Amino acid sequence: MTAQGIEGIYVEWHNMERDGLTWAQQSALPLWERTQRFRFYSPWLIPGPVRTASYIKALLTSIRDRRGLADDIDSAVEVRVEKQEIVYRNHQFSILLEEDALYHRVGGPAVLAGQLGYLLTVMALPAVSIGIIPRDIERPFMPVEGFFLFDDHTVNVELVSAHLTVVQRHEVAMYAETFTELAALAVTGHGARDIITRAINSLD
Repeated sequence: MTAQGIEGIYVEWHNMERDGLTWAQQSALPLWERTQRFRFYSPWLIPGPVRTASYIKALLTSIRDRRGLADDIDSAVEVRVEKQEIVYRNHQFSILLEEDALYHRVGGPAVLAGQLGYLLTVMALPAVSIGIIPRDIERPFMPVEGFFLFDDHTVNVELVSAHLTVVQRHEVAMYAETFTELAALAVTGHGARDIITRAINSLD
């Protein structure tokens, strides 16, 4: 791969966000629009397609403060919320969460309670499948880095320092296989709803 190609798939956050968080959110729109099948795995946070506006604002505010970025939170949140409308179109979403992701109090208890309640709502959508990997199960391998798989051609990974885009076919296949293995550990349907409800009740 050429140096230019490498630079295109490994972009440091300070380069992506030099003009603020709004542009960074907008840059992802073309990929989202042309994707039909989304597979997201998140060990720590609720992923983008099923976030509430309050949860998004809390996350982006934290990112802004940690990275010392310009204050364009409101417009960045607006772009993110608009992007999530794709959930209600002709697409398929398979989302896997480690149970621990339900307990990180992003934005505080009230924000998290609203977010978890929204998860219960979107689970009823025919195009959305949400699986929860219980934290008390025996597992053949530990959690891996969170990743977002777009159809069978692109994987996005968010690192501490940079945004990584994986496009090499054999690497994308590895992520797809890993997603399948993680999905085998997850509970869905009523079992997943029970785990989410338990997390909501823990906020009382």
